Amino acid sequence: MQTLHVRLGERSYPIHIGAGLLGQPDLLLPHLQQKRVAVVTNTTVAPLYLDRLVALLQASGVAVTPIVLPDGEAYKNWETLNLIFDALLTQRAERKTTLIALGGGVIGDMTGFAAASYQRGVPFIQIPTTLLSQVDSSVGGKTGINHPLGKNMIGAFYQPKVVLADTDTLKTLPPRELSAGLAEVIKYGLIWDADFLTWLEANMDKLRALDPAAITHAIYRSCEIKAQVVGQDEREGGIRAILNLGHTFGHAIETGMGYGNWLHGEAVAAGMVMAAETSRRLGWLTEADVARTRALIRAAGLPDVAPDLGVDRYLEYMGHDKKVEGGKMRFVLLKKLGEAVITGDVPTDVLTGVLTAPH
Repeated sequence: MQTLHVRLGERSYPIHIGAGLLGQPDLLLPHLQQKRVAVVTNTTVAPLYLDRLVALLQASGVAVTPIVLPDGEAYKNWETLNLIFDALLTQRAERKTTLIALGGGVIGDMTGFAAASYQRGVPFIQIPTTLLSQVDSSVGGKTGINHPLGKNMIGAFYQPKVVLADTDTLKTLPPRELSAGLAEVIKYGLIWDADFLTWLEANMDKLRALDPAAITHAIYRSCEIKAQVVGQDEREGGIRAILNLGHTFGHAIETGMGYGNWLHGEAVAAGMVMAAETSRRLGWLTEADVARTRALIRAAGLPDVAPDLGVDRYLEYMGHDKKVEGGKMRFVLLKKLGEAVITGDVPTDVLTGVLTAPH
């Protein structure tokens, strides 16, 4: 097991990464304020891991309320969120009852938002079971739900007490979901660490084969980079926005195509290519840099070509992005591979050119 820390003063917490962590309740018990929890999961993850987690907690004297939600991005909404509140209220959950998110990014985001909102804040723990949630959504305290007009537009910054990333859970992940997680891993190389990017190019086959040493290193380095960024800017007033490389375009793809039709990581992958192409048109990246980005994304089993939503629809959905400031869109682009920049100065003709380029 490897452990690193997100350093946020009194809201600091550990991230444990390794195989077999779901079988170690001692990693969870010190973080419970009372021996009572609600485990939130979904219909896909529950048959795989819920009974085991519940049995381990109950053997330690913890009372457990399981809450099983429908699976998928399409259910990341108010109606599903209310199912969590219904269960908590029915069971008379208290302020010291801990919510445990057992699942991927959708479960983590909704459980965190429920924890931030229920009785104005109860403790919660992240047990991410997908690569995407292990390297991204479970770390940093972003929680929320989707709205028909925009992804993740309603939510809260709310930090977990601990994150438990059990790499064994990746063995039950469909290949498409594994690839979706690799998009966020690639992102960290593009925005922060050119050496990590080179390592990913050399080790992509191992990552897709779930080589234990390679996957553990990728998760650890990704979380390490995110922890560094979040530690500097918890609420995204500045540098944290670089973690959204590809997301302005990607969220437009997800919204425009209908939530769940493109996985988040797939949309982000195509969005990162669009961001790289925008950077090239601004004179920051070379054609070889863009080709290298495309090649790595394809090697991960991800799309490097965005759907053609039409310029007007792209601009409409991108106008709902959380980085819009003073009515002006702000973009995360690349000054070079391994170095991101946030800018609002993208000429209209450049943006239109990217959105109308052959898809």
